[in-house]
Amino acid sequence: MFKSTFGKVVPSKFQAPSWARNAHVQTIFPRYLIKKPELNTANERIATPDGDFLDIAWCLPEQTPPNKAKGVVVVFHGLEGSVNSHYARHLMKRLSNDGFIVALMHFRGCSHELNLTPRAYHSGETADPMQTIEHVKARYPSLPVFAVGYSLGGNMLLKLLSDTAGQKILCAAVSVSAPILLAECALRMQRGFSRLYQYYLLKSMKNNLVNKMKRIDMRHLLGIDEREAKAIATFREFDQKVTSQLHGFDGADDYYSQCSAMPMIKNITTNTLILHAKDDPFMTEAVVPSDLQLSSSVAYELSENGGHVGFLQGTPFAPKLWLQDRIAHFMIEQHQRFLSTNNKQAELSI
Repeated sequence: MFKSTFGKVVPSKFQAPSWARNAHVQTIFPRYLIKKPELNTANERIATPDGDFLDIAWCLPEQTPPNKAKGVVVVFHGLEGSVNSHYARHLMKRLSNDGFIVALMHFRGCSHELNLTPRAYHSGETADPMQTIEHVKARYPSLPVFAVGYSLGGNMLLKLLSDTAGQKILCAAVSVSAPILLAECALRMQRGFSRLYQYYLLKSMKNNLVNKMKRIDMRHLLGIDEREAKAIATFREFDQKVTSQLHGFDGADDYYSQCSAMPMIKNITTNTLILHAKDDPFMTEAVVPSDLQLSSSVAYELSENGGHVGFLQGTPFAPKLWLQDRIAHFMIEQHQRFLSTNNKQAELSI
């Protein structure tokens, strides 16, 4: 059983096997070597205050009635991810088997349907996630609510927790492979093999943008046409010409400065586990904080290997993933803490 250590950076218990110590093997192979589990999910669409919508994929525990579940876990996927992302499906399956309800929020435009407004999503967009968390709590008011964020969703979640320090809805949270220094990570994606990841993700981002531009006239907001959008070559250029313009920032640097979670981690008051690998090809070791940059509510576990949302173990013929085990154990640990706190409060009220 894992036991979390808060307030300091500690070595992770994850150990990469000899055949999977390469960062790109860790990053790429989990998607293709391990079959994604089947899930029974139901989609719910909720309206946003600005006339758009959010799609939430619900996964209920198969052996437990919803009102008897341990709690609800809200999942935030990474850049261009969805409920079909391998990491999301493996986690949802594991948590539902452990008696949790899981609700994955699709960022705008990521549920395979274009959203209705120019606004999209980014690493610091917390309004939609907060609406989803409040919606989940209203639906299951008696159950504890937890959250997990991957990559972009992980940085967003850390920012949300900092912005809402002292909040009482989320009992605990997990952030995985979060690019908590956005400018540093954007530069890293322009070097070496990481440019292939950038190319792959940018292609999806630009396709979605161009499709939306065909339906919504955004020239007054962006100042670029479809041809110029297709020519964007880096994340930084996309953030300069698109992300910052659509969401009220004064360019990419202003966006990176306001939305990087690194300076904000010290403000978090919710028990939070951060999982990161030193060899993550989406970032550099500059994103690893010191103990002084953590709050006493943050447990930071750092592994030598693991790539980006990888953490692959086992053998080449029987590979397995480590992430969902670590996250599930943290959720159970924090659920027990929730029960213990509630029992003590009940005793004091007698």
